[in-house]
Amino acid sequence: MSFTDIVLAAGARTPFGDFGKSLRDVPLCDLGVHVVEASLARAGLRGAQVDHLVFGNTAPVDHDGLFVSRKIALLAGLPEDSAALGVVRACGTGSQAIVSAAQQIMSGHSEIAVAAGGENYSRVPYLAHHVRWGAQRGPFEFVDGLDYIYRCPFTKELMGDTAENLAARFGYTREAMDAWGLMSQQRAGAATQSGFLARQIAPIDVPQPVKGQPPTRRFEHDEFPRPQITAAKLASLKPAFRKDGQGSVTAGNSSGVTDGAAALVVASAAAARRAGLRPEARLVDWAVVGVEPAIMGAGPVPAIRKLLARTRLAVSDIDCFEINEAFAVVNLHAERELGIPRERTNLYGGGISIGHPPGATGLRMTITAMHHLADTGGRYAVVSMCLGSGMGMATLIERLG
Repeated sequence: MSFTDIVLAAGARTPFGDFGKSLRDVPLCDLGVHVVEASLARAGLRGAQVDHLVFGNTAPVDHDGLFVSRKIALLAGLPEDSAALGVVRACGTGSQAIVSAAQQIMSGHSEIAVAAGGENYSRVPYLAHHVRWGAQRGPFEFVDGLDYIYRCPFTKELMGDTAENLAARFGYTREAMDAWGLMSQQRAGAATQSGFLARQIAPIDVPQPVKGQPPTRRFEHDEFPRPQITAAKLASLKPAFRKDGQGSVTAGNSSGVTDGAAALVVASAAAARRAGLRPEARLVDWAVVGVEPAIMGAGPVPAIRKLLARTRLAVSDIDCFEINEAFAVVNLHAERELGIPRERTNLYGGGISIGHPPGATGLRMTITAMHHLADTGGRYAVVSMCLGSGMGMATLIERLG
C-alpha cells in the first residue's frame, strides 16, 4: 500500500479552553470521547466500522492517563476487538497521531482508524517526589508537572528561552514578533466572525458550578483569542522569559496554554469506498528532522525542506501553510528562510490566538487546512511545527473531490 491510499475526512474538535477556565473540570477522556463521536457522526460511520484509535497526548492526567486511548475507543463506541494506541512526539503529537494511524493502515494492520489527540493542561498535577519513601525532616518541594513539558530536557531552559535564542541568533526583532502576534489575533477574530472556525468545532457541555445556575452550560467558541488587542498593548507587555528586560518573547507573541481535543478519520481509499465515507483529502507524505535543541523553533524550516524534496514540490506549489505559532519567531524564521508568503500562512489564526494543546494542535491545523482547500479549490497544504527537544515535523495533504 502506498501513500496514495491514505485518505482523511470528518475532522472535529472541541473549542479550546483557556488555562484554568472552561475545560479545567472536564477529564481528558471525556474530551477525547466527545471529538471521536463527533468525527464519526460527521463521517456517517458507526464505531463498529473502526478498527483502530490512535490518541496523541503529552501529559497524562487523571487516573486513566496511561490507558486513555483504549478507554476513549471503547466509550466512543469502537468494538472491544479494536485496537488503541497512544503516541507522543512533543508539539507534533497531533500530527503524529495521523501519521501513526496511516502507518497502521499502510502496514495492513488497520483499514479505518480515528486519529485523535488532546490535552487538559489545567489538570496536570503538582508532584511531590520525596513523599513515596518519606521525607527525612523539614519541608519538601512540590514540582509543577507542567515544568516537565515546558523545559528543554538538554539545556533545562524553558521553551520560551529557546525562542529567545532563535531570535538573537538570526536577528528577529520584538516589533516583528508583536506584528505577527497581532495578525494572528486579528485573523482568528475574523475566522470566528465568518463562522470558519465554528465548522470544525463540536460544542461541548461543561460544568458550571455557580449557585442558582444550571449544572452545565454549552461551550461553543475558543476561549483564548483576543481579537480586540492592539499593537500598543502588545508593545507594553514585559518579556516573559528574560528577567533582565532585554528579551523579546512575551505572552503576546507566544502560544497560549490551552485545553482541548481533536479527531479525524484516517482510512484506506478502498475501505472508505466500502464504508461510504467521503474522503476530503489524502495524506501525501511527511517528514521529521532533528535540529539543535537550543533553537528548537528552527525545526519547521528543515522539516518542510525535506518534505518538499521528498515530494518534488516547491513552496510555490503549496496553496496554504499551517505552521504552528509556538512563538512568533518560529513563523518569522520559516517565512524568511523558505520564502513562504504571509498571505498563504495561518490565515485563520494559530497557536498565539487559538492556543496550543500539543496533542490536538496538529489535528486542528490539518482540519483547518482541509477546510481551506475545500473552500478555495486549492490542491496542496503543508502542516508543520517545531518540537521541544529539537525537532521539526511537516505533513503534506492534497485535496480530494
